Amino acid sequence: MLNRRHLAGMLLSLTSLGAVQAQPTTGKPLRLIVPYAAGGPIDVTARVLAERVKDSLGPVIVENKPGAGGNLGMDLVAKSAPDGLTVGMAAVATHAINPWLFARMPYEASRDFAPITQVVRVPNVLVMNAATAERLGIHTLTDLIRHAKAHPGQLNYGSGGNGSAGHLAGELFKRAAGIFAVHIPYNGGNPAQLALLSGQVDFNIDNLATAAPNIASGKLKALAVTTARRAASLPELPALSETLPGFEIDTWWGLVAAAGTPADTIQRLNQAFTQALNDPATRQRFAALMAEPAPSSAPAFGQFMAKERAKYEPVVKASGARVD
Repeated sequence: MLNRRHLAGMLLSLTSLGAVQAQPTTGKPLRLIVPYAAGGPIDVTARVLAERVKDSLGPVIVENKPGAGGNLGMDLVAKSAPDGLTVGMAAVATHAINPWLFARMPYEASRDFAPITQVVRVPNVLVMNAATAERLGIHTLTDLIRHAKAHPGQLNYGSGGNGSAGHLAGELFKRAAGIFAVHIPYNGGNPAQLALLSGQVDFNIDNLATAAPNIASGKLKALAVTTARRAASLPELPALSETLPGFEIDTWWGLVAAAGTPADTIQRLNQAFTQALNDPATRQRFAALMAEPAPSSAPAFGQFMAKERAKYEPVVKASGARVD
């Protein structure tokens, strides 16, 4: 026969079991850290993905943490608990360029993160001021290279600042083509584009999504995309690698968590996000950004980022760009 003490113990056990079973399986909301300001392509991408994975991962809260070229937001991810509840948007700047550009980094890009999946790749495009191109008789990439070699130092190109993606893409192009053009840094991508449109600079290497409206209007002349293959959004435009074999540079971003996050958690996140990236509706949304979904396995994304760091190290050092 049960006495009152045993009965109270059984009731307590049942109550505790019921409380555990009643807890939601998703637990706390997933935090998705975007290390840049709201409204940009990375932020838009993050919000599309947050909407697409809510059925499999539960609520996702997108938090913008801009500053220090993306380093502040990624440092928050690196120092978060390795439980898979905080993930971040790693980008070419935060995980391939900044480690060589900044004298002091708050995190170690190669050590402090667990890769989840690459998200997208956005082609860059080499564009000229259309009036300048017409005046100089430049209609193709070969024409540009020929003119630059015949008039060393007379052409210039703009970028969003020393050490920016546009600056380093320009340096890579100069090295590959064997030409010299003067780099003119501006305080951000928008001023650099305005300088190109007004004829203050001759060419830029810009994000295709940013340049596309002015290409369509005829204000800018597109000479080549910088991806290894032609872009699906502009298939008639040649790839720079068709003239300079092996040349490949683009804008990319992907998802990472803190190092030490369990492998099964990474796999669960990878499965949810890659499924979202492969969804036709997601691809259609990204097409408006000229972005090409690039889902991958976690190890493949880790290898890709390591390769990108190795590619940018000599370029950043040769450019002389440094942030102290």
